[in-house]
Amino acid sequence: MAKTIIVSNRLPLKVQKKDTGITFETSEGGLATGLGSVYKQGDNLWIGWPGLWLEEEQDQEYVRTELLKENMQPVFLTETEIKEYYEGFSNETLWPLFHYFSQYAVYEQQLWEAYLAVNRKFCTEVMKFAQSEDTIWVHDYQLLLLPQLLREQLPGANIGFFQHIPFPSFEIFRLLPWRRRIIQGLLGADLIGFHTYDDMRHFLSSANRLLGYGNLHGLVDTGKRAVLVDAFPMGIDYEKYAALAVDPETIKLEQDFRQAIGTQRVIVSIDRLDYSKGIPNRLHAFELFLKRYPEFQEKVSLVMIVVPSRDTVEKYKRLKEEIDELVGRINSSYRTISWNPIQYFYRSFPLPEISAFYRLADVCLVTPMRDGMNLVSKEFIASKYDQKGVLILSEMAGAAQELADAIQINPNNIDRMADAIYEALSLPEQEQIAQMSAMQTLIKTYDIHQWVKVFMDRLSYVKIKQQSFTTDPLAGEALENLLRQYQEKSPRLIFLDYDGTLSPFTKDPRQAGPDEELLNVLGQLTADPQNRVVIISGRDRQTLEKWLGHLPVDLIAEHGVWLKRREVNWEMILTLNNSWKREIRPIMDAYVHRTAGSFIEEKDYSLVWHYRRVANGLGELRSRDLINHLGYIASNINLQVMEGNKIVEIKNLEVNKGIAATRWLELYPSNFVIAIGDDRTDEDMFRLMPPDSFTIKVGAQRSVAQYHLGSVKDVRNLLRTFSNLDINVDQETLEASKNGRDTE
Repeated sequence: MAKTIIVSNRLPLKVQKKDTGITFETSEGGLATGLGSVYKQGDNLWIGWPGLWLEEEQDQEYVRTELLKENMQPVFLTETEIKEYYEGFSNETLWPLFHYFSQYAVYEQQLWEAYLAVNRKFCTEVMKFAQSEDTIWVHDYQLLLLPQLLREQLPGANIGFFQHIPFPSFEIFRLLPWRRRIIQGLLGADLIGFHTYDDMRHFLSSANRLLGYGNLHGLVDTGKRAVLVDAFPMGIDYEKYAALAVDPETIKLEQDFRQAIGTQRVIVSIDRLDYSKGIPNRLHAFELFLKRYPEFQEKVSLVMIVVPSRDTVEKYKRLKEEIDELVGRINSSYRTISWNPIQYFYRSFPLPEISAFYRLADVCLVTPMRDGMNLVSKEFIASKYDQKGVLILSEMAGAAQELADAIQINPNNIDRMADAIYEALSLPEQEQIAQMSAMQTLIKTYDIHQWVKVFMDRLSYVKIKQQSFTTDPLAGEALENLLRQYQEKSPRLIFLDYDGTLSPFTKDPRQAGPDEELLNVLGQLTADPQNRVVIISGRDRQTLEKWLGHLPVDLIAEHGVWLKRREVNWEMILTLNNSWKREIRPIMDAYVHRTAGSFIEEKDYSLVWHYRRVANGLGELRSRDLINHLGYIASNINLQVMEGNKIVEIKNLEVNKGIAATRWLELYPSNFVIAIGDDRTDEDMFRLMPPDSFTIKVGAQRSVAQYHLGSVKDVRNLLRTFSNLDINVDQETLEASKNGRDTE
């Protein structure tokens, strides 16, 4: 039976070793709640680090046995691995960079090697339990390499990945020395999920700029597989927080807190200690609010909860000191005998007490400098049983894209934040209820359980989508069927691409003319009067005429601009305009001048930038820039930018190989139709072939074609086999005639 395996850095519980022995503390986090419906079923499993370094084998075995009872499997990390992989690369390199604090990022080869080693360690552990038919869902930035490592071991597995923190823009991400390895690691998944469309867009841009992979509606074409990238805003367990808010214990706690704080109005903020949370700016804004609106002094208090995190690390230690100093200064400046402006707690609270703070608060202040989602904002909304209260939310939090009814602020704009606090405290109850009601409806509908369901549904969808692009090898029974139909059916229509299909690529495309072997193969194939051979190419008509014009073949040049049937001269299907070349040519010339080894091939109705002779890496980089540049212009003037093998071509949108091939299908109805090509331009041809035709992709398997062959050599061997079949049939016919047999 196929099973689902969840993989994350941490398990949904924490193992602790005390004097009394090893204990297990269950996590109350939203992810653990949402995925409980998955990993607790049947043979499903959650694999991850138990949160503690266990040196003794006896302790490890005990933990492994106990966790397995809960459908969990531990990955034990050494003290060095925790320091270098988790505290090091994950939190000193990826965390600051992905949160746009690039000045804090550390780039050390030793930390990268530890990160790679631990990702491999996770892969080894997963492989002890995983089968090719299983679904594997990997979580978060600590395991960015794991999807590809798993793909290498289980090519057919259904692999999903979700990133819970932001994905930075390309300009930030490119600072990472191991950026290509990270993108390749993620693209091992079938589905890659982010909280927001912006994060999704940043990833797609990086995949395009670094690896040259284009995408259509979030579907990334890697050449071998299609990978879907999508946005899945994560929700919370709404019913859990809504029920907790009306629990008698929570109500009693709220009453106790209100009496202790003493003010009529309360603002609450809850964060983990981290520079990405914008806590100093929030304090500066609250101080400005008190100064600008003195009528609220002694009437409102800020309850600020900061959960300890990594405060032995120097940056976090300095942040803690800065927060302490700001709180002390503000309180000493404004407090009275009966009022403290800021009630500051540097510790964590149990969930019932957090719920009581949410109930108590008139305003929730959520102002991170950058956050993947931020679930505090949603927890606050779910806890407002009377629908009174106002959320002030940073535009930089992923939740801002959903919670449009919150008062949204830029966390760098302290002046506006101070005014937003005043606006929130002054908002009429009727407006509070309207805004809160709308946000509650949204987060109740899109809760954590819906998030899990939507992700898993999309993971199933992309697997079906991939199968529609999967080609089978042309071998065995498939090849026998093809040859049998070739023998039995006529007339025949044979479409053949040239570069990469009939002739291998060369460093200089101008030197890729047909060799003697190819001329012999085509000569034998066209010798059968039942065969109509069509060479359909992106080459210009002069080149095709020079190379193949002496053969009895039909020619289609420039992807379908020029057509030449062997009975007539060159003609055009459509009346095209090429005046656009005056605007585009100077742009492409500029890229030639910047890129040694590149050149432009000018055809009648297209321009091609070739970079086969450009240094590895540089050509791909320049091609990304050129495609983006031309794509912006092309969309406005009815042009199409196409990417081929070491080329970038721009041409009229109305022209493609599929349209040209359709003309032959109409003019020459045939009982046997075959089309063979190697690149993206041939996909248009494959799509428009009749249902009973044979379509064959050369090279990479991802295609709408039915079958694939490995190389130009394989194509020539297939065509030679066709010719041998013709010869054998002719010999049989001749023998039958000699013996007086009926050959009809």
